Amino acid sequence: MGNVYLNQQNFERENDALGIHLPYTEQTEILASPLQVGNKTIPNRLACQAMEGCDGTRNGSPDELTVRRYDRFATGGAGLIWFEATAVLPEARANPRQLYINQNNLDDFRAEVERIKETAVRAGNSEPTIIMQATHSGRYSKPDGTPAPLIAYNNPIFEKDHPLSPDRIVSDDYLDHVRDALVSGAELAEKAGFDGVDIKACHRYLNCELLSAYERKGRYGGSFENRTRLLRESVAGAMEVCGKDFLVTSRLNAYDGFPYPYGFGVKNDGSLEFDPTEPIALLKILSDMGMKMINITMGNPYFNPHVNRPFAAGPYEPTEHPLVGVARMLNGTAMLKKAVPQMQILCSALSYLGVAAPGVAAAMIERGDFDLAGFGRTVFAYPNFAKDILTCKSMKKEHCCIACSKCTELMRAGSTPGCVIRDELYTKLYREIILKK
Repeated sequence: MGNVYLNQQNFERENDALGIHLPYTEQTEILASPLQVGNKTIPNRLACQAMEGCDGTRNGSPDELTVRRYDRFATGGAGLIWFEATAVLPEARANPRQLYINQNNLDDFRAEVERIKETAVRAGNSEPTIIMQATHSGRYSKPDGTPAPLIAYNNPIFEKDHPLSPDRIVSDDYLDHVRDALVSGAELAEKAGFDGVDIKACHRYLNCELLSAYERKGRYGGSFENRTRLLRESVAGAMEVCGKDFLVTSRLNAYDGFPYPYGFGVKNDGSLEFDPTEPIALLKILSDMGMKMINITMGNPYFNPHVNRPFAAGPYEPTEHPLVGVARMLNGTAMLKKAVPQMQILCSALSYLGVAAPGVAAAMIERGDFDLAGFGRTVFAYPNFAKDILTCKSMKKEHCCIACSKCTELMRAGSTPGCVIRDELYTKLYREIILKK
């Protein structure tokens, strides 16, 4: 398998050898151009993707390390900061330190949003647009530190010979309650000063899992209408209670990478081939409802991370070159953009491209494949990536994420994730927690 591209020549050689043919340009000026989304102006085309820090307080407020991370993102110059997964119910938290917005800590979130915007401006950047990701962790709920899954249906891919008890399958009434909580979370996000809310439907958390609930009975399973109900009704509710200038959006899994009937966006022939039919239908519905922007991703970081975040080193040896995974994500996103050109689309999976990322992103934005370039793991390793792209027209190889998966190792070990290679704070944590030194 390849390594992250720390020089342009390596990318071009493997891009051609693999027949991937991702476009590339040295003219990256389009990344500095503003983008109008509804009544909001995003000052440039570079985005910090939602990267959960697992470093909030026990009551769900931002804590010291949370503030540190977002200070770094704010000074980094990205026009869009997609604020991390924030639970809307106590049982919906993926770990005891996941952020959880509620009436009791609203002032803490308001202070953090104000700080991000003020920090960005003091650093000489434009004020970023900030979207809060509202979530229910579902299958991955672990609010007290031990697994407490709440699932849409039993799935043998994950559960194998040990299916979860039927009492862990949430009822339709509970899903109605989740819908109301997501709507309330959107309302709280607006009060806290966020520019928008993401009704999260990705990476196999509850809203995402429902999209593939083909065999579930009741109002939230079976038909396309039922499987998309929680997302659609939560979005509609959020649009109803929030102001017209507040962006209601979603980070959406367009492809799960699991065979039918356990995967959304896959053909029903038993293969893993991407089928955009239902994702496109869903995007058209969301657009008709008034959604102006969507954040597209694929895969499951817990189970098939080579789909979600192609890596140079990770928990297993993938069956494909990482560049194939990058191309699947970017070309799949382009396919969706072609079907719903009226929606502004944020892409994922650029981090593996290293120094080639700005050129690929600029070329694809220029030809209309998507509108915003999203960087995930990069923001841990290289929080100033956007400033360097905008001012130097390039990324510095010595700062790039090397896709080593050590940030994920920290998270899976119950620690706060960060870049072990580029950030001494997390180097120390890795030695203590993973290496036991």
